[in-house]
Amino acid sequence: MKMKIRVEKLLGAVLLAERVVGKKESLPILSCILIEARKNNVRVKATNLESGLEIVIPGDVGVDGVVAVPAAILSQTLRSISGEMVECSVEEGNLAINTKKTKTLIKAVPHDEFPLLLKTTEEGGVSIPKQELIKIIQSVSYAASPSMVRPELGSIFISMNASSMLSVATDSFRLAEKAIPMHGKGSVELLIPLKHAQELARILEYVVAETVSMFAGDSQVVVRADGVSYVSRVIEGNFPNYKEILPKSFMTEATLLKGEFADMLRKARVFAGSDQHVGLHVYPKRKVFSATAHNTEVGEMSDVIDAALTGEDIDINFHIGYLGDCLASIEADSITLGFSGAGKPLVMRGASDASFTYLVMPLNR
Repeated sequence: MKMKIRVEKLLGAVLLAERVVGKKESLPILSCILIEARKNNVRVKATNLESGLEIVIPGDVGVDGVVAVPAAILSQTLRSISGEMVECSVEEGNLAINTKKTKTLIKAVPHDEFPLLLKTTEEGGVSIPKQELIKIIQSVSYAASPSMVRPELGSIFISMNASSMLSVATDSFRLAEKAIPMHGKGSVELLIPLKHAQELARILEYVVAETVSMFAGDSQVVVRADGVSYVSRVIEGNFPNYKEILPKSFMTEATLLKGEFADMLRKARVFAGSDQHVGLHVYPKRKVFSATAHNTEVGEMSDVIDAALTGEDIDINFHIGYLGDCLASIEADSITLGFSGAGKPLVMRGASDASFTYLVMPLNR
């Protein structure tokens, strides 16, 4: 292998690929980045066996070739180079990186051991606005379980059809659903592990293109844009039939400003102590919406905010984090809280935004 390439381009690709390199000491090749130079294109690849990334960047390739080197050493080396261009070649099986003033030789790992990135059919792919894909992942990811004991709860469910794309996540204590309109063909349902979905969203932030393509196979999903291809395995299983638990009507409803509710929860955190419990008290007949929190070591608070209320009086307790986590996903300035009754779930939505739904279970006290 022999090529000339812009340091900025190579370093950017290496830093992106480094995000998905494996950490398993038993397989040193997984901590490496594979560089393939062919036909004036340079492919930078990394994988951890569950997900993989390939970035294609332009380069002046004199001799085709392949080399695999440790990701950390490669990225640190490229960070230290101040010039615009760098020459890369393979010398006695190792990677030589040279500029006018510097010479570096990085010991390579046999590239034959590098796993092939997962392949999937490119038939039936759908085009998705990049920002919308990022949004549907970020809007629900906090509601997924951090554990993979039950893989379907540790994943984000994505469903696409000709008119909409839907994402849902739940840890069995709360559930978030985000929908966006789409104009596509066919239908797809995927369960993407939480950590891979979050990594995909972060990687897409670096992609310049406004539209990405998604291809789904039996056991994997591929997202491509701007020379970047991200591959993730998908979970074989069924997402819970959550539609059955969404309340059809509410005993009590409250509409209030999202900012005031967020400020109330922020103050409640200070006084709630380690258990982070907050009580909501909704009295439509007295036109009172209040929150209380107390802790013997800190003190207590009881705040009232303005709200439009209907229905019956209710006192109910929640975990503050479970109430506050969803607020960034609600784009409207006002929110509606629908209470189904004591011991039953609360549903939160934007007052003028039907695209997002959040359900949270109360505490048993």
